[in-house]
Amino acid sequence: MKSVVLISGGIDSFVAAAIEKKAGSEIYAMSVFYGQVHRKELECAKRIGEFLAVRNHKFLDVDLSWLPSSLVDADFKMQPSTSDIPATYVPARNIIFLSLALAYAESLDADNIVIGVHSVDYSGYPDCRPEFIKAFQTVIDSGIKKTAEGGKIILKAPLLTLKKSEIIKIGHQHGLDFSLTWSCYKGAEKACGVCDSCRIRLAAFSEAGLKDPIEYEK
Repeated sequence: MKSVVLISGGIDSFVAAAIEKKAGSEIYAMSVFYGQVHRKELECAKRIGEFLAVRNHKFLDVDLSWLPSSLVDADFKMQPSTSDIPATYVPARNIIFLSLALAYAESLDADNIVIGVHSVDYSGYPDCRPEFIKAFQTVIDSGIKKTAEGGKIILKAPLLTLKKSEIIKIGHQHGLDFSLTWSCYKGAEKACGVCDSCRIRLAAFSEAGLKDPIEYEK
């Protein structure tokens, strides 16, 4: 099998890619620089690809810096809302990333696309939910040449219903080196330890009974 895996540089995509590789797939990785302030994650994505010995690793530049999000504008402040969606939400980001991965997968005649989203203890992004994954599978089934001619590309989200601590335990069981990963939204040399992503990560390592191997400012 051939699988296109979106690798961000974080824990989730690392574990999702490792699961797919263990299942016997040849991994074709894709990572995207979209103008995020924490560009260090791309360096981590490269190291993750090397660790997993992926067949090929594409790095794309797609400028989303014009969108309202604190991930691409450190000074962005979301207007008051009744929604629980945080300021780090990037409009349509996973739709864009999956569309790019789908184009790559079809060009390779790949069997699968893998994304490391999960919907249990996450930041509240609407494009990390089961409904979204199901809907995008419908897009794949109805909108490309391969499926129109009777072929199939499966969208896999193997972590979708897992807690972050469970994901970390699976990665630990697979022998993954989490010191290669980056989760912080701040983009400094060390992780800040106080942003939402750092706090979720630290709490998950604690719940898993494991020590986070990266360094923190606080």
